[in-house]
Amino acid sequence: MYLLYPDVHISARRKAKLFISMPPNGHEHRYFTPSANTVVRLVILLAVAATAIGGVVAFEVFKSPFVTRAGIVEPQPVPFSHKHHVSDDGIDCRYCHTTAERSAFAGIPPTETCMNCHSQLWTTSEMLEPVRESFRSGQPLRWKRVHNLPDFVFFDHSIHVAKGVGCSTCHGRVDKMQLTYQFAPLTMEWCLSCHRQPEEFIRPREEVFNMNWEPPPDQAEEGARLAKQYHVKDVQTLTNCSTCHR
Repeated sequence: MYLLYPDVHISARRKAKLFISMPPNGHEHRYFTPSANTVVRLVILLAVAATAIGGVVAFEVFKSPFVTRAGIVEPQPVPFSHKHHVSDDGIDCRYCHTTAERSAFAGIPPTETCMNCHSQLWTTSEMLEPVRESFRSGQPLRWKRVHNLPDFVFFDHSIHVAKGVGCSTCHGRVDKMQLTYQFAPLTMEWCLSCHRQPEEFIRPREEVFNMNWEPPPDQAEEGARLAKQYHVKDVQTLTNCSTCHR
């Protein structure tokens, strides 16, 4: 192989390593030394490693409570305790969340529901003053929603209740929460884990609101039987994009 001058022969391998300019005196000028190859390889290796590490870090951050808000107690106008109302007082979920069985939205109780009891109990409690002020003014309390799905996700409480999915499956043991927090990450991966194997989570309808319910040893078989009885759709339909994204 010849470059500029026919009397100067440069091997293909050396040409790949060096960028050569031939001055009139015929001597080589090296703009890159052989060690430059090592430097370039090292830079490429570091760039690939940084990209891979960055991807892993981003993935872990995406699944962390920083993004999902799982396990984080949100500030509320009144420090409402589900543990006190459910475990201590025995109030059923549906007393406050009245539309969980018949609507996509479970419902947030109006102030009047609170005052059914608190017009007689703890009537001078400073902690409950926002409730009394809401009742007097007619302005609703501005609760901060704890389980808040993106707008592009369609979720229907009523269909899950009708198919035997219990409150605690998605909301955790709310009856033990002094202050309410999001129990599950509510990621697509988490939702699909149930849609792919619904028999692992379905319980008898009469146990949907029972916080103490535990799956039996033969849950897979019993769940499959209930899924058939409750006409739960097949996995292909449950995992179809249009099921949750409409």
